[in-house]
Amino acid sequence: MADNIEQSNKEQAEGDVGEITPKSEDFSRWYIDVVRRAELADYTPVKGCMVIRPYGYGIWENTRDRLDAQLKATGHQNAYFPLFIPEGHLQREAEHVEGFAPEVAWVTHGGNNELEERLAIRPTSEAIINSLYSKWVRSWRDLPILINQWANVVRWEKVTRFFLRTTEFLWQEGHTVHATEEDAEEETLRILEIYRSLIEEDLAVPVITGLKSEGEKFAGALRTYTLEALMGDGRALQVGTSHNLGQNFSKAFNIRFEDKNQELVYAWTTSWGVTTRLIGAMVMTHGDDQGLQLPPRVAPYQVVIVPIPGKQFEETVLPAARSLRDMLATAGIRAHLDDREEHTPGWKYNEWELRGVPLRAEIGPRDVKKEQAVLVRRDNREKAFVSLETVTEVATEILESIQADLFERASTFVAANTRTAADYDSFKEIMDGPRGFIEAPWCGDEANEAQRIQEDTSATIRCLLADRKPDGGCVICGKPAKHVAIFAKAY
Repeated sequence: MADNIEQSNKEQAEGDVGEITPKSEDFSRWYIDVVRRAELADYTPVKGCMVIRPYGYGIWENTRDRLDAQLKATGHQNAYFPLFIPEGHLQREAEHVEGFAPEVAWVTHGGNNELEERLAIRPTSEAIINSLYSKWVRSWRDLPILINQWANVVRWEKVTRFFLRTTEFLWQEGHTVHATEEDAEEETLRILEIYRSLIEEDLAVPVITGLKSEGEKFAGALRTYTLEALMGDGRALQVGTSHNLGQNFSKAFNIRFEDKNQELVYAWTTSWGVTTRLIGAMVMTHGDDQGLQLPPRVAPYQVVIVPIPGKQFEETVLPAARSLRDMLATAGIRAHLDDREEHTPGWKYNEWELRGVPLRAEIGPRDVKKEQAVLVRRDNREKAFVSLETVTEVATEILESIQADLFERASTFVAANTRTAADYDSFKEIMDGPRGFIEAPWCGDEANEAQRIQEDTSATIRCLLADRKPDGGCVICGKPAKHVAIFAKAY
């Protein structure tokens, strides 16, 4: 893959990436070009790390705020836990520490003094949070604990890509404690649905939800549920996970409580999270050769206003453009007035198309006389001449239409690139050619999963469809199938 954050020093020093590479020519290069040209992110001197620029961070803020509201509406509260985790805490759940060991960054010195115990820089917070839950949980009356935190995480990745996989990234991680397995499972699935709603309804990215296989589940979890999206190059991207941790962590950290029968029992815990990877998913799902296409619900600017120069510009056009901005803002629409004098309207059109603003409003001398504005959609370039009296209502309707149309178009792509394989030969042909999702029966043999599939095709099992019963033998080995699985090559 070419889209590695560790690009050459020469490329980093150049700064300007020039024109956008066509998607059909080099999807990875196209992705880098769009991220940098649209000023979502850029390289830094720190290996594997990116800076999220204001425009990119604005997308994250809007996404974060919409998810935060849903979590709070279901009884979750935000808190903050330490960035540093003592090595002894991390090692208390053996499977967990083994799964994360290759990615952990360690602090060994404080100033000039060597620490008595190494500190892990947070790769995930199960260890530190559950050690505190063991202090806070005493009775069934203390449950459930429903806590979320918005934080940064460090994982020492070998290969990094803007937003998709970086050494440091932003996320939210929820950690909850429950009295019964049923309560924990209900929480795990509730969060899965909240994520599905956010990603499909707000980001307009269609997903498949299902259960991770034993080989792919979160280290230390009883069960892991996942949301899998299909990017424009036919590769899958895991965009969120929700884990039922069972009693593994409560036993490791001694989270016990007195139940209603006055018996001392271990609690049941969950954890779940989504990250800034969601921004990369949006870029790859909706972008085109002109740049970004942002879903209106999370776009930093939903409408950009471009005033057209002409006679008495300062006296008529510019005041009308400012009035239009204020009308849209009053209606709850995020509007930006581009009144820069050093650029032509045509240059601005291209710039804001590149940056994916869903709707452009043009207003010039003729429009002022007619008391109208010209609204131009980013997704299909359709124009509408709209009276200023109705412009806020029409703009709202168009934005809703763009949101729905982006999701419908992406769903059509997923459907067209989801295939079934009659046998292993056809399975390999698909993975060598068009890629995409393959839906096929699987026997559940981890050797087939971990070795044969990956060695032959570089594909993995993305999820198991819990509501589907397999028909026939395993697509790989022919043995009786236990699951219907979704296979894909993935980021």
